[in-house]
Amino acid sequence: MLRIILTAALLCGATAVYAQELTSAQRDACMSDYEKFCKSVTPGGGRIIACLAKQSDKLAPACKKVLAEAEKK
Repeated sequence: MLRIILTAALLCGATAVYAQELTSAQRDACMSDYEKFCKSVTPGGGRIIACLAKQSDKLAPACKKVLAEAEKK
């Protein structure tokens, strides 16, 4: 269920910077960071991506890389 919520939030609520859809591999790279830092964030409106971005110094290297790559596109 959590995976579905995160997937929906990442795909539907992305901000303009992260407007493209994330692949399942990209979502998987950030799942543990989402659960650690952003679990209480209500999905939608780009709030989860914004939460992860605010925690960027604490994110796992794989998640950091995915978010940086998404920002470039």
